[in-house]
Amino acid sequence: MYIADEKRYDNMIYKRCGRSGIMLPFLSLGLWHNFGEESSYANAREMVLKAFDGGITYFDIANNYGPPPGSAEECFGRIVKENLASHRDELFIATKAGYRHWAGPYGEWGSKKNLVASCDNSLRRLRLEYVDLFYHHRPDPNTPIEETIEALEWIVRSGRALYIGISNYNSVQAEQILTALENKGVHCLVHQVNYNMFERRPEEKLFPVLEKHGVGAAAYMCLAQGILTDRYFDGVKEGSRAVGSSVFLNRDQVTAEKVATARQLNEIAKERGQSLAQMALAWCYRCSPVATLIIGASRPEQISANLEAMKKLDFTPDELERIDRLLMPYAREAY
Repeated sequence: MYIADEKRYDNMIYKRCGRSGIMLPFLSLGLWHNFGEESSYANAREMVLKAFDGGITYFDIANNYGPPPGSAEECFGRIVKENLASHRDELFIATKAGYRHWAGPYGEWGSKKNLVASCDNSLRRLRLEYVDLFYHHRPDPNTPIEETIEALEWIVRSGRALYIGISNYNSVQAEQILTALENKGVHCLVHQVNYNMFERRPEEKLFPVLEKHGVGAAAYMCLAQGILTDRYFDGVKEGSRAVGSSVFLNRDQVTAEKVATARQLNEIAKERGQSLAQMALAWCYRCSPVATLIIGASRPEQISANLEAMKKLDFTPDELERIDRLLMPYAREAY
């Protein structure tokens, strides 16, 4: 029988998410990988409970996480029912819809048909009456934005979700939907955005839009799918994500240039008394309006190691200047 650690909140850092009453933990646990039918339930359970015992309250899922799609929600729902039901009010659970989940013309994107049906199916798999946060997972180029907004507003007003969020919107798209939501009297809590040392495009345009509208940012891929760790210092090994089934990282993306830069960044991390991963997380957290960093994990020890990043979040001007110089070759046009 699981008994939660009584000191679970003692060391966690919480930051206010945008212009809201919600405080989010320094790290949140993403269930994108390692929680599907092909993964060990015992390991998934251990990771979730390790995270909760460490003060992590925000658990991030989507309707298409698995594989197969939906299985991560089913796994997490079982973990909550069997271990965390009495702690439901301490959990901040998010799910999403927008990427393909089921066959036919209604199984993806941003129609009201898709978003409402997906939300209902997610609640069934999660065994919950509501989620704390429901995201539109990606902008839809074809559905009128008014319809997507109508669906998100209805999901909140019907009690299926307490808050709504958006994900993967660029600055122009974010400005459009956030303004339209405000005109409806609906506040968007958070924007989930790909942000790391090799992906700095949100800084110039997107983050100012979020600050203008009082929206927090939840950063994901903060370790660039493992490139900002020591995982690839000795080449791409069998069993790593780069040779697995990930659609966001393959062997060709682990370039010699990025690995060389990671090695140089690692030297700065050593001087700071941190691992490269810990420094990369601290670097992401320094930037407003980032409220939480969503990490993935394949074993509980990784969660514990990443939480150690909280011990040194500050950077000296010299450290930031050295890091900026190393990252200059990866600058891309802001979005």
